[in-house]
Amino acid sequence: MDKHEGFMKALKCRECGREYPLSATHVCEFDFGPLEVAYDYDRIKQSLTRAAIESRPRTMWRYRELLPIAGEPTVGCQVGYTPLVKADRLAKCLGIRELWIKNDAVNYPTLSFKDRVVSVALSRSQELGFKTVACASTGNLANSVAANAAAAGLKSYVFIPSDLELGKVVNSLVYGANVISIKGHYDEVNRLCAEIAGKFGWAFVNVNMRPYYAEGSKSMGFEICEQLGWRTPQHTVVPMASGSLLTKIHKSYQEFAKLGLITDSAWHIHGAQATGCNPISSAEKAGMDFFKPVKPNTIAKSLAIGTPADGFYALKVMKETGGHADDVTDDEVRDGIRLLAECEGIFAETAGGVTVGVAKKLIASGKIPAGDSAVLCITGNGLKTLEAMVGHVGQTREIRPSLREFESMLKDEEKAPVAA
Repeated sequence: MDKHEGFMKALKCRECGREYPLSATHVCEFDFGPLEVAYDYDRIKQSLTRAAIESRPRTMWRYRELLPIAGEPTVGCQVGYTPLVKADRLAKCLGIRELWIKNDAVNYPTLSFKDRVVSVALSRSQELGFKTVACASTGNLANSVAANAAAAGLKSYVFIPSDLELGKVVNSLVYGANVISIKGHYDEVNRLCAEIAGKFGWAFVNVNMRPYYAEGSKSMGFEICEQLGWRTPQHTVVPMASGSLLTKIHKSYQEFAKLGLITDSAWHIHGAQATGCNPISSAEKAGMDFFKPVKPNTIAKSLAIGTPADGFYALKVMKETGGHADDVTDDEVRDGIRLLAECEGIFAETAGGVTVGVAKKLIASGKIPAGDSAVLCITGNGLKTLEAMVGHVGQTREIRPSLREFESMLKDEEKAPVAA
């Protein structure tokens, strides 16, 4: 293996196809198209077999040849291979034959799928010689950069909107990261970070390191295929912020099919957004191939990106795969969180409520047929967004340490009218 490039060939413009060296850059000089990692699939096919994968440790790095680092991973070596849970009770509730939950709410170390992209971005950053890493974030990415940078001995700066959930702020500060709170929404934070990346030459995981960073999301799709017995799901429902996760799950299915690791079959990929920030879903529902930027106003802050970088490509993937998009209100987000928790014992953050709520709508409308099978991607843990559920999940009942009082409480419950 070439120690400088591994199984990567180049960075390639997604629009014009021009190729660039495997450096810290993310935009084509000619048409400003986004750059993406291109691989040597012929070489990969020689070493990446089902048997080889199954013999490796149960982390995302078991698919090492399809992840964009030159050598062995140096950051996040334990990330990934999260549970794929057969959700029979939720399936019955939503009215579908078979349902699975890909549960990245228990990912290591920061309980979100962002640990996948960060472990790739920071491992590649170290290969390229960076000592300081940074990001613009709606919360989960900040947590992951802070934690993984701390473990790797890297200096980190994370830039967040000032209205972020307290849990996510504390979850970045605790690792000793430099947390910079910006008075503005995510798109304004992101613009500032592009300027800082240009001036200071840091490794911004979702700016100049974006081509490598984004590829980490593919590992979620690889795991889904392997955990389903080397096949793709008929339907995959994915939450959309920038739209990148949806496009990379599609790419993961394509790569596994290309390498003969799965039978090449049809799959449908659907996107989920919050009604208070739905530029991609509103465009898909209107039959448009471009989106209009919006100003976010939703409790699903991890999805609150009004100008999604991969929105155009997410729309393209949904169209190509026969998928659909929808969105849900704040109340429907909370209902989705409650439904997943009560049926399957999984507490997801607000983005998970969006995914469940949208899946419910797509099944009810027949866009996901009731006789089919689907996987819902749950990307973060509910312990991070407790504020969204406070006052919406009932309340405790207080009694003295008395058996008589407890029995009295039970009798009162039996007399209470059943809610319609």
